[in-house]
Amino acid sequence: MPRRLETDRWLFVVTLVLCLFGAVMILSASAVTAEQQYGHSYIFLARQAAWLVIGLTGMFVLMRTDYRKLREPAVIYPVICAVLLMLVGTFFLDKSHATHRWIKFGPVNIQPSELAKLAVILYLAWFLDLKRRGKAGMEFCKEDFRQTILPAAGPILLCVVLVLLQPDLGTAIDIVLVATAILYVAGLSWKWIAAGAAAAMPALYLLITHVSYRQARLMAFLHPDSDPQGAGFQLLQSLIAVGSGGFTGVGLMESKQKLFYLPEAHTDFIYAVICEELGFIGAIIVIALFVVYGWRGMRAAFSAPDGFGRLLALGITAMVLSQALINFAVVLGMVPTKGIPLPFISYGGSSLLVMLLATGVLLNISQQAAEA
Repeated sequence: MPRRLETDRWLFVVTLVLCLFGAVMILSASAVTAEQQYGHSYIFLARQAAWLVIGLTGMFVLMRTDYRKLREPAVIYPVICAVLLMLVGTFFLDKSHATHRWIKFGPVNIQPSELAKLAVILYLAWFLDLKRRGKAGMEFCKEDFRQTILPAAGPILLCVVLVLLQPDLGTAIDIVLVATAILYVAGLSWKWIAAGAAAAMPALYLLITHVSYRQARLMAFLHPDSDPQGAGFQLLQSLIAVGSGGFTGVGLMESKQKLFYLPEAHTDFIYAVICEELGFIGAIIVIALFVVYGWRGMRAAFSAPDGFGRLLALGITAMVLSQALINFAVVLGMVPTKGIPLPFISYGGSSLLVMLLATGVLLNISQQAAEA
């Protein structure tokens, strides 16, 4: 008699809580802006709710679909090709906010770089597991460079380059971090990681110092008070919001910084509004929710019945946690400002959809785990 599959209730509930909490905070952070721009206070909430319904539907479908069906070449190759074509296709469309990051289908905007994160995780999990099953064990060595490391890194580097050209340095770095985590768990030694980091440093230096707005962001991060009305404005307003919240916050819907002081209050800097309205208590609760997500994600990875599931679960967990950590660090002024949304909470349909689809896969892996 087949074993009855049990859903990871912790992971399922914490995902729903993050999404619903995000919807409340999006309304709080965007109502005034939406009223001024569109004459409707609920426009951003309505759009996010539509994406939430689509994402939850996809999550339920994937959590009931055996994740091992995703490792078929008939799935892997079309996904990678579709994402690459979408990334290339953005350059043939009109710019939005001076970048080539979105594809528009009528009122719907898709950000291919968000889809690229999940595609990279899926490809690496499949390829590395394929190599592992073809050997007695998975080991990276000098002789494996052409057969393993190069074909593993090639599609990822292609995605990273296309994302950099959009330009979107933050997302490119996030993809590299997640890919590195998967490769390390699969057996890549620290020597290869150190070599890759050493090779990337000069390129990263040039990407920052030879692009004016990135250099301005770096200087604003180091010396925000030197240009409080210019490059340092967003960071200073974020820190004011965080500091104004105190221990218990000023109250839900009562933020002052969201009233045209803090740019991107309902997207990349929504955590600053959370800190202001709900204070230290609210900020810690959000962090705790992501800690629970990470705990259950790692549990699913360690108890996965095969290498593909283990790497896939690890990659999804790393994607969610790395993005959350970067967003926290940006809002708190610990790293230079970058447009990285807070998973499940920030306004943005593409990000929410990808996170929910990935969580659906993660829930199925936990169901298939050898131990309940």
